[in-house]
Amino acid sequence: MIKYNKNKKNLKENLCIIPARKGSKGIKNKNIVKFLGKPLIQHTFVTAKKISKKFDILVSTDSKKISNLALKYNFNFLGLRPRSLSGDSVETKYVLKYEIKKFEKVLKKKYKNILVLQPTCPFRNPKKIMLSLRKLKSNTYDSVVSVEEVKTNHPFRMKIFKSKYLTNFIKQKKENTKPRQNLSKIYIRSGSIYLFKRDVLMRKNSVVGKKCFGLILEGKETINIDTKNQLNYLKFKYEK
Repeated sequence: MIKYNKNKKNLKENLCIIPARKGSKGIKNKNIVKFLGKPLIQHTFVTAKKISKKFDILVSTDSKKISNLALKYNFNFLGLRPRSLSGDSVETKYVLKYEIKKFEKVLKKKYKNILVLQPTCPFRNPKKIMLSLRKLKSNTYDSVVSVEEVKTNHPFRMKIFKSKYLTNFIKQKKENTKPRQNLSKIYIRSGSIYLFKRDVLMRKNSVVGKKCFGLILEGKETINIDTKNQLNYLKFKYEK
């Protein structure tokens, strides 16, 4: 079933895409596994509903179960994703470009900004998404990406095997033996928020661009469920 908003007066300049394929190597049916009493993806759907005054919501999936749930939330859905865009090795940016082109062709309009919400981040704060949108609309940035500080395993401490010898992962003139507290802070993407200008993806094939604002998140907002052990631990911690 295909469903989309045909009332152009109600269309927004921002599009939120929730990409959710049915397959997963780490956890079987990961996106619809039960977590805190509901399918994992439903937590993201609840967040998307809270920001729908500023974003049109589009769900991209190859799963009938996920599409049926999306339609219950009255989200836009353009039909099941083709197999060629549903495998483990397919980069998300190609899925996004496919869905954007298809949706814009149907609506006969172009969006200005694109938000991507991965279904594996159940503890997003909608206020942080709106803060990200304000940052992006300042025109200073190409994108806003959520990050978290890495407090252990600093790259200066990492090693790789080169031939049969252990060597530094990062080339250094001499071994860095500074205490961890004296090393520069480092961050990794948390996966919770990817917000970028449409043309950065469509013209430059990037979801980050050259000018990226890092939105620092902490605590459970950074959680991105990827493994069965992680899921079981979080169930033990948060389910009562």
